[in-house]
Amino acid sequence: MFQKLSSALAGNQNLAWLTQFGDLAIVVEVTADSLWTIAVSNGAITVTEGVTGAETFRLTATREAWAKFFAPVPPVGFQTVYGMFITYNLEISGDSLSFYRNLRSLEAIFAVGRPAPSQVIPAPSDSVSIDPIVGRYLRLDIEGRPHRVYFEEAGTGIPLLCLHTAGSDGRQYRELLNDPAITGRYRVIVFDMPSHGKSSPPAGFQNELYVLTTDRYVETVMAVKRALGLEKPVVMGCSIGGRAVLHLALRHGDEFRAAVGLQSALYAELRAPEGGENLNPVYRPDTNGAEVGALLCASLIAPQSPDADRWETLWHYMQGGPGVFMGDLHYYFVDGDLRNGGLRGLDTSKCPLYLLTGEYDLSATPAQTLELAREVKAEHVEIMAGLGHFPMSENPAQFRTYILPVLERIHAAA
Repeated sequence: MFQKLSSALAGNQNLAWLTQFGDLAIVVEVTADSLWTIAVSNGAITVTEGVTGAETFRLTATREAWAKFFAPVPPVGFQTVYGMFITYNLEISGDSLSFYRNLRSLEAIFAVGRPAPSQVIPAPSDSVSIDPIVGRYLRLDIEGRPHRVYFEEAGTGIPLLCLHTAGSDGRQYRELLNDPAITGRYRVIVFDMPSHGKSSPPAGFQNELYVLTTDRYVETVMAVKRALGLEKPVVMGCSIGGRAVLHLALRHGDEFRAAVGLQSALYAELRAPEGGENLNPVYRPDTNGAEVGALLCASLIAPQSPDADRWETLWHYMQGGPGVFMGDLHYYFVDGDLRNGGLRGLDTSKCPLYLLTGEYDLSATPAQTLELAREVKAEHVEIMAGLGHFPMSENPAQFRTYILPVLERIHAAA
């Protein structure tokens, strides 16, 4: 399989550009006597059998694991090299920091060996249209400090307040805001958390370390709800937003009509390479943290997702402010952990909980969502085929087939 990778890399101009400043030797270990070296030197990429040159880092996986990675549609856990690592199908040894620094090039090199999926490219259009979305700024106090929060909305009816993922912003919900089947019944409202997207951080942020806590997250959502005068809205969140809807239902369930958790789980765990526990690659001066963060998120996207939607989702991450993704992950991995009875007292009869999780999510996995559903007696739980951690943005058309029936049920119960 690695002989084929060598021929596939030949003459690839995009990879030559991506690796023009690189100088590393990646050793791929299939078995003890099956070793390959992928050498990168100023845009030139070669693949040779054996170990050649000074080894930068090593990737170790079985022949069966590599075969799954190179399949036309890889199974769950094999969609990216980093995805193989966090599912314990691959080991990383050597210079872990160099692994993260070169992750975009690395993923692109290995992806060349996989048959390109068929993608529908939109045809050009001579017509001009304007999305039915209105964007405005909301001035309000959060935790006693003035903030300027950007939000967008479209539609009329039951308020549907949407929460974006860690390190990203409200653009993830663009297709919901443009869907007349939804906006005909719901007033869809999406806001950028402070320090995200078009919402600026509060005055004095330069002297502080941004850390998102459960209390801060809940208070931010409730402050926006109060400021907009939303009466019994539905709250829908993804990833950290999918965790936040649980905290909102627990603390303020009587103020919400229903909660929809996308990629919801009681907790999340992070795996670091050997010797890399304190690397923190998304926020350090010698890495491009925004790009690294995006590439980590790429491992959570389903391989069937259209390229245009996949890369738009990742682009939002690449535009994130310094330290913001890291600060959000404090809530996701630490402060927002709901294990050990953390949801005791949640009354889903007051605030029905609907759970949707993509099958390719390696962070809030289907198994974790099903565990959550059993614990809280969710109104509805469903695993979404062909979707990952960012269903509303990575493949909006596929996500639509799952979210429309849920929203119809909530509307019918109103």
